[in-house]
This record gives sequence, C-alpha cells and structure tokens, in this order.
Amino acid sequence: MHTSTTAAAPAALGLPVGPATPAAAALPAEAAPATAAPRRRRRFGWGGLLGAAVLLFWLLAAAFGPSLMQHDMSAMGNGGVFAPASAQHWLGTDYLGRDMLARVIDGARYTVGVALLATLLASGIGTTLALLAAATGGWVDALLSRTLDTLTAIPSKMFALIIVAGFGSSIVVLVLTAAVIYVPGAYRIARSLAVNINAMDYVTVARSRGEGTLYIMLREIAPNIVGPMLADLGLRFVYIVLLLAGLSFLGLGVQPPAADWGSLVRENIGALAEGRAAVLAPAIAIASLTIAVNLVIDNLPGRLARERGAR
Repeated sequence: MHTSTTAAAPAALGLPVGPATPAAAALPAEAAPATAAPRRRRRFGWGGLLGAAVLLFWLLAAAFGPSLMQHDMSAMGNGGVFAPASAQHWLGTDYLGRDMLARVIDGARYTVGVALLATLLASGIGTTLALLAAATGGWVDALLSRTLDTLTAIPSKMFALIIVAGFGSSIVVLVLTAAVIYVPGAYRIARSLAVNINAMDYVTVARSRGEGTLYIMLREIAPNIVGPMLADLGLRFVYIVLLLAGLSFLGLGVQPPAADWGSLVRENIGALAEGRAAVLAPAIAIASLTIAVNLVIDNLPGRLARERGAR
C-alpha cells in the first residue's frame, strides 16, 4: 500500500516515477521557505528603513519636539553669538545666542507641518478632481483638464511670489498657495491612472448594473490608484518643502519670531565663516528630510514589484 501511494503521487503530477522521485519532488517545497524570506526582506530594503527612521524622527520632532525643549525659542540666549558646538549647545548658537538645536527642532513644526498640510490638500483635491473627471468624462473632464493646464503654465515660484506679495506670508496663505501650485500635477498623475482603470471591464460591468458615479469613483477606481498616488504624494511633499524653504530664504515665508529651516539659513548666512554650524544645521535638516522621503518612495513594495514586472 505504501509503495503504490508513493508511486501514484508523482505520476499524478506528471513526474517520472523512480526511487529518486520523492526526494526530487520534495526539494522545491523545502527550498521555497528559504527563498521566500529574502524576497520579503527585499520589499523594503535597508535604505527604505533608514529613510523611514529619519522621516519618523522629523515627524515626531515636529509634533512633540517644541514642547519637550527647555529653551525659549525666541528669547536671546546666554551662550554667546555663533558659539561653537559644545556639551551645552550641541549645534552651537545663532546670531542672537540662541541654541541652534532648539531652533532646528522648533523649525521642524513649520517646515514639516506646513508642507505636510499643503501636500495633503494638493494631493487630496487633485485626486478627487481626477476621479470625477475620469468617471464622468465629457465636458466635465475637458473643463477640469483645461483649467488646471492653465495653472500649470504659470511658473510655480513666480505664482508663489505674486500671491505672497499680495496677501502676505501667513501660515494659511503659504499652505493654500503651495496647495494650489501642486494641485494640477497631482491631478494629471491621478487622471492618467484613473482613465486607464475606467476603461477596465469590471468598471463597465459596474456601470451596466446601475452603479452611480460616486460608487465608480470610490469603489472601483480609487482603490486601484492608491499605491502610485502615495508615491506621488511623497514627491509632492519634497517639492513643497523646497518651495517653502526657498520662499523663507527670500524672506517671504514664515515670519519672525517663528522660523522654519529656510528662515534659519537666511538669518545666519551672513556669518557663514565664523558660525558654520548655525547655517549648516538647518541646511542638513532640509537635505535629510528630502533624502529620507525619496528613500522611502524608492523602497515601496508596489514600486519594486512594478519595476520587476517591467523588466
């Protein structure tokens, strides 16, 4: 009984029957767990983990850092002007003797917070309009596309300078300006994805059974573009961080006594020779944040799967 059962199983699988067949058939099953684990690890590599750690650090610093710091962010310090890094002041002091570590941590809530809010607005509005355009089509699609194409034709920094010069540089104005600038880009990416999904058979079947436009947008199209739009959201965040830092460096961003990282660079740039830490610290913070976001995006599992599929 045991011999016939052993011989029948390989025969049913189309394998040659013989003494070595059971061992050969068992080999792939034994080797599978050994190869599955490295594949799972490759989904999010060390670069992605490092980027996620740095990004999480800055998010926590923006959320809780200012309340944990013991230094008064706006008061003049007693550590000397442009003092070098020391045990008391890890990143030295600025042009008023204030602790630069405290200033950088406090600036994170403006740089990260304002950019994150503007990014969520830009991607949320752009994606919603793209879903509406793809699901509705016709004149709605044409009107939205042409209107947003008009905004795309205006240089982003010129548009930001005009808005800030006309309405001031409050936090609300900065958030709305950055969001309006990057809505068209998010719309174009989301629409290109949504139009392809809208042409699929299962969307046609949903329409044929009487589903409405809102159902098509939220249940049929939106779940299938989440992955690419999350990657695009990360890129929008980097663009907005750099845009706001550039405005602050020109003196048109966050205004004193508050300061984001771009403002910190502008405040101390005149003493680059003797106070290098006061200039380099916020500059390195901007670089670390943007690099971390890019590392996370490059290691997203869906992105790696699409790249392997393309090859």
